[in-house]
Amino acid sequence: MRQSIFLQFFQNDKGGKVFLAVLLALIVVIPTFNLLVPADSAFHVSTYTVTLLGKYLCYAMLAIALDLVWGYCGILSLGHGAFFALGGYAMGMYLMRQIGDRGVYGNPNLPDFMVFLNWQELPWFWYGFDMFWFAMLMVILVPGILAFVFGWLAFRSRVTGVYLSIMTQALTFALMLAFFRNEMGFGGNNGLTDFKDILGFDLQSDTTRSALFIVTAAFVMLAYIVGRYVVTSKLGRVVVAVRDAEDRARFIGYKVESFKLWVFVLSAVLAGIAGALFVPQVGIINPGEFSPLNSIELVVWVAVGGRATLYGAAMGAVLVNYAKTYFTAALPEIWLFALGGLFIVVTIFLPKGLVGLWNQLRKSKTKAEP
Repeated sequence: MRQSIFLQFFQNDKGGKVFLAVLLALIVVIPTFNLLVPADSAFHVSTYTVTLLGKYLCYAMLAIALDLVWGYCGILSLGHGAFFALGGYAMGMYLMRQIGDRGVYGNPNLPDFMVFLNWQELPWFWYGFDMFWFAMLMVILVPGILAFVFGWLAFRSRVTGVYLSIMTQALTFALMLAFFRNEMGFGGNNGLTDFKDILGFDLQSDTTRSALFIVTAAFVMLAYIVGRYVVTSKLGRVVVAVRDAEDRARFIGYKVESFKLWVFVLSAVLAGIAGALFVPQVGIINPGEFSPLNSIELVVWVAVGGRATLYGAAMGAVLVNYAKTYFTAALPEIWLFALGGLFIVVTIFLPKGLVGLWNQLRKSKTKAEP
């Protein structure tokens, strides 16, 4: 009997199964050690650590999204931080509407920054964000529509390579400049912050933090499964063919632009969801998330972990951000140099990342055995 692609995915992806098993274990262990183990115990996991791990998992999901387009489709996007930030702003707008009259100025309809700027009424594009379902719909639609419009124009014009990378970087830079402006209605330089609750649950409580961690880990698992299913399907094989020989795939008869656009939009939606999960855990979203530097760092995460593996990209995101957390506290003046050096080392000596190095060592060990 012919096996489904989904079953083949689980049988032929040992690294992916380990990745999913680790995430499943974290879903059980981290909240348990946070909520049920006493604070004075050596096994207790602090709420700060839960939040930090949740942030890392959001970055892991963002890395999976980029790996879909870069690792499998050959599109080096230097602007994926824009989709991440847009999803974050959609969630932030919902959380701001939930504050109500508990803000500094006590206005039940206008967020504090609007009152401070003497706005008299809520802008039309804030309507509906008092409803969770509408905000979540915008988390998907706004990054997805932007990616569709940008991708349709770029791919139809056959913009590729470094030119496409520069265009994606210009896109996120333009959005950063726009969102810095107070008249845009998104909080300007300060962004959106001072969130109180989500779906009626206090964002500062340990239980809510653990719940957000569980939801984030579950979405990372879902993103990996969806991504892996796509790349092991017939669609995925065509996308890989486009990456390796675009002109040949076009000559055979495939609409190359349509395949690239489909994967690009899917990747943008995953990035937007990651941004939406990020905001309630860190408690703020501002235009700095649009910074081109963030998107460049994202490329480093994927390169370090290993392109075209998905789980390697997620692993690279966690490892690099853990290193960033440590070095920015211990040796803040050398972090950017260390990050640049890491990218150079990986590019020259580890083109397939840490996953590629591990596979190479494992094959060498197998050959050495009698």
